[in-house]
Amino acid sequence: MKTIVVTGGSGKLGSAVIQGLIDKKYRVLSLDNRHSPTLPCTQILVDMNDLGQVTSALEGADAILHLAAIPAPLGYPQSYIFANNVLGGYHVLQAASLLGIRKMVLGSSTSCYGIAWAPGPLSPRYLPIDESHPHLAEEVYGLSKTINEKTAEMFARRDGIQTISLRFSMIMTPDSYEGAGESIRKPERLQKILWSYIDIRDAVEACIAALETDAKGRAFALNITGDDTLSDRSTEELLREFYPEVPDLAGLRGSDPLFSNAKAKEVLGWKPKHSWRTQR
Repeated sequence: MKTIVVTGGSGKLGSAVIQGLIDKKYRVLSLDNRHSPTLPCTQILVDMNDLGQVTSALEGADAILHLAAIPAPLGYPQSYIFANNVLGGYHVLQAASLLGIRKMVLGSSTSCYGIAWAPGPLSPRYLPIDESHPHLAEEVYGLSKTINEKTAEMFARRDGIQTISLRFSMIMTPDSYEGAGESIRKPERLQKILWSYIDIRDAVEACIAALETDAKGRAFALNITGDDTLSDRSTEELLREFYPEVPDLAGLRGSDPLFSNAKAKEVLGWKPKHSWRTQR
């Protein structure tokens, strides 16, 4: 049985992935700075800013899913968010290097492109946004995700650690769709995230697919987004009203999403199965 360590296991996505891994008969260990009374696996309290603690806790792992991070540029001083997210990512990768662990999946974010948390208006360079789109962060959260991806690339080059960074859009649970109705009807509320989301069940499947993928020591960064927009307006209407100046390279129509997930489908053999339109 393979042993998978999930950092941030008590979080929304972490706890869901842990259950998914256990259902697939993996042995799972959760690393976090707080204990969860509901997790059905062994838990170790770890300060991700302490390399010694991280290294000790990861011993015996076959693969790592790193989800521990402050999930938005809110609630903490900017310097703390940056230091916590970047140092935690480095420590997990460095510990993997020291222990000979050669497979790692990192939770990243479409915030790395800079639009979601920009302090002022910021338009994409083109649509749909694929993984080649420039990173334009103007705040520390998006920047921390970019730096973690670059750090992962370094360890892949140097040590042959397979690293797959998953750029999640807003993660939605089935019971959250009804509460999102007002935002779905008022597109200006979700403009900065480009009306993008991913159902948590599809996010879990993407994490497991990335852990099971054999990418032969390479580094990938992949958009993990849904196949439609979180809006009751057509994509054409949204672009005409909010981004008329942005080149549409794909001729987007209907409810086509503004982030491309084609690369994730190719690399992981994964595709989203759930939509707010049928699960709301």
